[in-house]
Amino acid sequence: MDLPTPADLRERRNELELTQSELADRADVSQPLIARIEGGDVDPRLSTLRRIVSALAEAETGIVRAEDLMHSDVISVSPDDELSDAVRKMEEEAYSQLPVLQDGIPVGSISQGDLVHADEDDRNEPVREFMSESFPTVSQDTTLDEVTSLLEHYKAVMVTDSGETVGILTEADIAGRLS
Repeated sequence: MDLPTPADLRERRNELELTQSELADRADVSQPLIARIEGGDVDPRLSTLRRIVSALAEAETGIVRAEDLMHSDVISVSPDDELSDAVRKMEEEAYSQLPVLQDGIPVGSISQGDLVHADEDDRNEPVREFMSESFPTVSQDTTLDEVTSLLEHYKAVMVTDSGETVGILTEADIAGRLS
């Protein structure tokens, strides 16, 4: 097995029209490290080289990841919010469901279907009394195929980093990439 030389890495990156910063982001390393490796100033660890080569391969094959399509501005409610707040947010945003987050962590979901059993007397009740299970969570590097598979069974997928919500994906986001 031949390991790529610094010139090989630079050439492949340029062929893929990636900047050093873009490659660094994809490989989860710093841009100065990419520059030093390509310049031959430093011999990277094998694990670092593997991440760089994998990032180049993914760029070449066009693998789409959750972070590429997710909405990072997540409209949500808290389990302690009043039901009327959830209804108002759904109407304002024209959403049929919202994630329920507590301190940035997904703890449930609420949808128009959950509200069918509510009446006017329930408007001041907490969301927790009506919420359903949380949407499934994935990491930012989850592939589009894996997200699509989950969306066949769930209304949305939460994207998390170290347990904290960083984005959300719905079928509309997947369909939107085709336009």
